[in-house]
Amino acid sequence: MKKSTIAMLAVVLILIPATLFLGSRLAGRSYYLTSTLVILEILAPFFMAFEGRKPQARELVVVAVLCALAVAARAAIPLPHFKPIFAVILIAGVAFGPETGFLVGAVSAFASNFFYGQGAYTPWQMLAYGMAGLTGGLCFARGRLPRKPLPMALVGFGCVVIVVGPLLDTCSAFLSLSEISSKAAWPFYASGFPVNCTQAVCTFLTLMLIGKPFLEKLDRVRRKFGMTEA
Repeated sequence: MKKSTIAMLAVVLILIPATLFLGSRLAGRSYYLTSTLVILEILAPFFMAFEGRKPQARELVVVAVLCALAVAARAAIPLPHFKPIFAVILIAGVAFGPETGFLVGAVSAFASNFFYGQGAYTPWQMLAYGMAGLTGGLCFARGRLPRKPLPMALVGFGCVVIVVGPLLDTCSAFLSLSEISSKAAWPFYASGFPVNCTQAVCTFLTLMLIGKPFLEKLDRVRRKFGMTEA
């Protein structure tokens, strides 16, 4: 496993949860500070993926465009809980690796909240959205799974239901309850499950419909610019 991927896992499993915990202990609009710290933390593995290379500005522009597409996929679709944002994030991870996928997810969550409003939930959303890109990058790296529409759609569906949705439900429980217990927290997961399934269906359909042509375009860009591979 690449050093950048190991660093990414350490950031996701240790550093970001610690940042979220410490940020929740601060008063006022500390979520801006927490969100900024999360962005800085995920940049380190992303730039480690460029180790030994001299990345050009146009490569970073591709990542910025993917972030913009993800933001548009969330903000421009008027249907509630039916946004193709996770499909875009997951494809970014499949095409360019888990580090890039997590970065696209986290940044798009932060940026799209300028339309929906920032709050204490923003850093949690950055973690949850980033996990979609990380999952895509890890599942399809080195040919672990075939890069075809159905496998990508199934991974996207499972990722939203099992990873992204429960993380957002956990955020709701932590921000709403003064004392965390399984008895008090389970209604959040129960009420969030239908929403997660709706979003998972959207992700599944999007990947089935445009996953293959979108990934082919990104693969062509990756080969042309010599960008890091998943």
